[in-house]
Amino acid sequence: MTNKIMTLADLVKYEHTIFALPFAYIGSFLAAGGLPDPWVFLWVTMAMVGGRTAAMAVNRLADRYIDARNPRTAARHLPSGQIEASKVFWLAFISFVLLGLAAWKLNPLCVAFLPAIVLVLVAYSYTKRFTWACHLVLGLAYFFVPFGGWIAVTGEIHPAAAVLGLAAGLWVAGFDIIYATQDYDFDTKYGIHSIPARFGIATALRISSWMHIVTVLLLLMVSPWLGLGWSYLAGVIAVAALLYYEHSLVSASDLSRLDTAFFTVNGYIALIFFFFSAVEVLT
Repeated sequence: MTNKIMTLADLVKYEHTIFALPFAYIGSFLAAGGLPDPWVFLWVTMAMVGGRTAAMAVNRLADRYIDARNPRTAARHLPSGQIEASKVFWLAFISFVLLGLAAWKLNPLCVAFLPAIVLVLVAYSYTKRFTWACHLVLGLAYFFVPFGGWIAVTGEIHPAAAVLGLAAGLWVAGFDIIYATQDYDFDTKYGIHSIPARFGIATALRISSWMHIVTVLLLLMVSPWLGLGWSYLAGVIAVAALLYYEHSLVSASDLSRLDTAFFTVNGYIALIFFFFSAVEVLT
């Protein structure tokens, strides 16, 4: 049983929650103007864990036959037979239940957005079959991360929350484009849709760069809207510097440092931006 649990945890890449959870906390901290209510904090955490786990489980189920043909992904848990598809299905189901319970415990507005969130989380895994805009659908899923953290606290929609959500969505869509460049040959051969496969790696990297430039501009817009000071701005500067470094690691002719750009740098972006945002509202 322990081995199965560890296999499922590895399958959904639980450590990648670091990309999303800090942005949910940023939304809730900014909405509260400090520490949110402990119960709200708990249920925001449960919503994020449930939603992200469900999305990854659905993604692995939907892609298991594609993954089996791709040399880069053939050793993943489902294609290689390390875990049964039925167990991954039940993991997705239980995780969606956890997400729904968390929304119900938070407020009616969270419940109202729940169907749209579930639809996006499920639909994303199938979009690569018919549109190169699949990265934007993933970005839409991440739009709800800080946006959801905000409405979890206030029960209301605020323009600043939407701008913060757009920034998070473009950040994720941008680095997902970078990640997709490593499958350029496979995607073009088998008709898998992505921005790199549609426009080429060099153009895809430029598109990703512009998405990240807009990400920084949107984060800056939040500051005067909420009257945030230098700590928050320092966090935005750190994000800009890390994004610049991320793009310096990869090029159309050299993708050898892609893992560093994807995993390490983006993990630091989420944590550092949360740190500076928390310092701003707590001090």
